[in-house]
Amino acid sequence: MIEIDEDLCKGCKICTDFCPKEVFETSDKINKKGYYPPIPVREDECIGCRFCELLCPEFAIAVVNE
Repeated sequence: MIEIDEDLCKGCKICTDFCPKEVFETSDKINKKGYYPPIPVREDECIGCRFCELLCPEFAIAVVNE
């Protein structure tokens, strides 16, 4: 399961650009900072590599193993 704190996100798109399974897309909704956060549109394809979590400069993403 992927948890995203949309209010921490600064819209850098590192997670969308570097996810090996292309799990994320950019939302069309603006967060409190004025950025477009990612949304996990293919969460079922996530392999749990935690690359998005490790690369996120704002610590806005957490991959939780169920």
